[in-house]
Amino acid sequence: MGRTRSRKLALIIRISILLVVVFTYMVIGSVSNKFKSSDEDDVNLEINYGSGRHLLAINTTINCTPPAIDEFPSDGFTREQRQKGWILVHVFISFYLFILLAIVCDDFFVPAIKKVCDGLHLSEDAAGATFMAIAGSSPELFINSVGTFVTQGDIGVGTIVGSAVFNILAVPACCGLIANMVLQLDWWPLTRDSLMYGISVIMLIGILQDGKVEMHEAALLVGAYVFYIISICFNKALSNTFNRLARRCKRKRNYTAVMSETHPLLGKIEKNGNCGHIAEEGIMLKSEVTLKDCEELDEPMDVWSWPRGDPFAKQLWFLLTWPICFVLSITIPDCRKHSKLYLVTFGMCVVYIGLTSYAVAWLITTIGDTINIPDSVMGLTFLAAGTSVPEAVSSVIVTKLGHGAMGLSSSIGSNTFDILFCLGLPWLIKTAFYPKSEEDNSITINSSGITYSAVSLLSTLILLYLSFLLNRFKLDWKIGLTCLSMYICFLVFASLVELNVFFPVNLPTCNR
Repeated sequence: MGRTRSRKLALIIRISILLVVVFTYMVIGSVSNKFKSSDEDDVNLEINYGSGRHLLAINTTINCTPPAIDEFPSDGFTREQRQKGWILVHVFISFYLFILLAIVCDDFFVPAIKKVCDGLHLSEDAAGATFMAIAGSSPELFINSVGTFVTQGDIGVGTIVGSAVFNILAVPACCGLIANMVLQLDWWPLTRDSLMYGISVIMLIGILQDGKVEMHEAALLVGAYVFYIISICFNKALSNTFNRLARRCKRKRNYTAVMSETHPLLGKIEKNGNCGHIAEEGIMLKSEVTLKDCEELDEPMDVWSWPRGDPFAKQLWFLLTWPICFVLSITIPDCRKHSKLYLVTFGMCVVYIGLTSYAVAWLITTIGDTINIPDSVMGLTFLAAGTSVPEAVSSVIVTKLGHGAMGLSSSIGSNTFDILFCLGLPWLIKTAFYPKSEEDNSITINSSGITYSAVSLLSTLILLYLSFLLNRFKLDWKIGLTCLSMYICFLVFASLVELNVFFPVNLPTCNR
């Protein structure tokens, strides 16, 4: 009876949170339409004097910003056709692609990550900060490569800024609220990843201050990521060293080092069929997972097994997702059946995640253009969420299994990968092999908004770390609610800034 009540309460909380987020997006959309016409008049008067921030590299004599939809291929529909109802096709396809991402992460990606941990003897936080982060950030790498080599713009910077805030605040919010449990985290992985991410942001600020990226600066970014990977390889030694330093700093207290999460939440199985409770540091870790769920965690996908005896809703879901499961089953080897092919499974998951996330970003941008939401707001809200779906889905899945350190290291580590590698590698290749001229091999980046972007990235990182520090590095509903509240406040404030409510920041979008 108590379990039923707790499940109902958790369901009510999740529905309420979803409604709050949807309402926030609706308010942002209505505010954006309200200020759009006034912005076009006000900004045009001031932008001629050099003020303003562009996410695209454009000519400063033009008083408008090219729409972001121009950076994507044509969908075959005109804007008028989409406004007359064809936009529903985009909405349905976006929803279906979200399901595809969830199935890829749940049935293939997470099992492959577990095999990687076992095969390379990596800790969970190290695997999350490297392999999960790299796979989840493949859309950003693809988008910035397109922006650097094809469109000659700097759309990658804008995309990475928007998705970074989502990863820092929204992903931990999802983990804390949806996981429905309390996890005690080791302080070292979160501190390590936060410190490296902060250094990455500071490096990006210094490089973009003059509006140009030189070859040695791009090489510095890539070299910093190589250093980060090397530090991950020596994670155990570094962790022991810093734990000893922490004990020395707390001589007056009885310092107890928090053991790293070396086992999943699903421990011993009790007679009543529930997966056991794991007490760690005086905290009870309790899961609502039954014995049947425990058996199904490592069960390979079976696309030919009709769910007989199940409710109609589950049978309908089986029919809806059957095409996805069929295609995935013949293109991605299931490492739960073929354990030696886990690296192939991981590689195919990266391909699927990258291509699907790019398609989601394309469709979401098209939807925003159709309903007249400015690109600057879309980049902070829907587009950022669209490109960060892999991090959110995979982090929530592994957190629900009790691997909280892996989920958080993935969300923060993906931001580090975005800045150091997704920006650094295309810039390095461009400056080294495809220079503009023999005398000038630099890349021009519009950096007029870098201060605003830096404040956004650093402030959200500091707020996240302080939240965990004050909560004694426990991942629970309090962290989830705190991060969600901060994310909503950030969305409202940043959207108002992007809409030039306080001062001119962006050029208006060009008419189409």
